[in-house]
Amino acid sequence: MRLHSWKGRGRRTLVAAALTTTVVAGTAGWATGSEQSPLTGPPPGAASWRADHELGLALPDPATAGPARVASFFGGLDAAQRRELVARHPTVVGNLDGAPVELRYQANIRSLKAERDRARARAEDPSLTAEDHAQARFLVARYTELLDPGRKILAFDPRGRGQVAEVYGELADAEHVSVIVPGSDIDLSSFDRSADPYGTPAGMARSLYEASGGRTAVVAWVGYTTPVGLGPDAATGRLAEAGAPRLVRFVQGLTASGAPRPSVFCHSYGSVVCGLSAARLPASDLVVLGSPGLRADKVAELRTSARVWAARDDSDWISRVPNVEVFGLGHGTDPTDPSFGARRVPAHRAEGHTGYFAPGTDSLRAFTRIATGATS
Repeated sequence: MRLHSWKGRGRRTLVAAALTTTVVAGTAGWATGSEQSPLTGPPPGAASWRADHELGLALPDPATAGPARVASFFGGLDAAQRRELVARHPTVVGNLDGAPVELRYQANIRSLKAERDRARARAEDPSLTAEDHAQARFLVARYTELLDPGRKILAFDPRGRGQVAEVYGELADAEHVSVIVPGSDIDLSSFDRSADPYGTPAGMARSLYEASGGRTAVVAWVGYTTPVGLGPDAATGRLAEAGAPRLVRFVQGLTASGAPRPSVFCHSYGSVVCGLSAARLPASDLVVLGSPGLRADKVAELRTSARVWAARDDSDWISRVPNVEVFGLGHGTDPTDPSFGARRVPAHRAEGHTGYFAPGTDSLRAFTRIATGATS
């Protein structure tokens, strides 16, 4: 329910807004969610990239050049020139949407090794605290895991809480592509945790890839600053508004690199990001699951050509959050409500808020059909 629907429903809106505050505060308390500073702008190393004239060419500005322009630029380079840019600017190339996929993998291996070396040095620095040493050791282990042979890291940014994107399957020649957009409490440290694996983007992506028999390449994308806990960040669109342009650019980069328009799966707060991105997102399907709302009253307001799907299991706690948007609080209409107009995805066998991609569920079977184009 949005402000433009105020007339005749004012009391109902105020009651629902109060309920939203009560549910959030009663579930975990506003204090459990710390306010986050969103990561925005170009990738690290952009300044040195702009100042580089070694090739005798003007390099595309990471802050302003669109993915199509980036793809065109790299298409005009020979193999040696590409290798030079990876060697000199791995943090830019590894995060530059529109750059060739294999080149980004190579660049991110370099970046991860460099960050691991820095973390090792910090772990042994006698001037730092025991807490600093523990954090550094954790990062060494984390970066080492991401460097395991066979992992395909399409994006890596160590700033803030850390961001990463990983590919399952062969993105370069995939007939179908899917992208997973996660919700709250996801960052570099929780990207692929062993506890509650299907609540992580890596676990969701791996499950979808395996369920499809490899018929779709799947990208687990943690490219925006997610809310922490159930504080004001989770109840407002501030972080989603910062994340939406990053998602749009990332998906545009996939298609500019030759991938087909993907199916985009948006979990929890990630669906708020997807709702705000929808009009500019080159997606074939937009699938929201465990969603608090997309900041829209109906599918038509998303202004997307993608098919829109929605899933929610009855055991999901998100169903207890009132669907309103008033004074910036809440995210609007429940996308599983028939009035919203989304296609309903069965989710009777999913359990809780993070069970939608669990093997054997009706929701995962439906997601697989959507991802592989097996729906009408």
